[in-house]
Amino acid sequence: MYQSSAEELKSIEEWFADYDALAERGAIEELADLAVFPMNVATDVPGGHASVRQWTRAEYVEAMKESMGGGTAGLGLRSTRTPRFLSPNLVVVETEATMTIEGREHHMHYADLLVRAEDGWAFQTMVQGGWGHGWPPAKRG
Repeated sequence: MYQSSAEELKSIEEWFADYDALAERGAIEELADLAVFPMNVATDVPGGHASVRQWTRAEYVEAMKESMGGGTAGLGLRSTRTPRFLSPNLVVVETEATMTIEGREHHMHYADLLVRAEDGWAFQTMVQGGWGHGWPPAKRG
């Protein structure tokens, strides 16, 4: 198994600090600059099956504008991230987060695949349950 260095772990923490600052401001286009497209998205439909898609940059921007609106500022967002390096260039980051909307806490659990691109880390796959309302079920083969 690959053992990441303290420097590699710090590079992921720094990448997420940049990501979080952009998300807080609602800088969706700049967030898209931190990704590799097409982006894989895996989710499910509650009571249904898994669903997967590949998003273009335009689809990502549209989805994030809808879900993030003007940004995450003021939501009291708290995240605990656990990076798991598969190699020096691939890291799966599991996140447990809590945000407060209208006085109610909402808990989220999701994962991202980050890949080391020539110009730094980029996210390429997002995995989170519950986004797939109206999406077709995944099919094998």
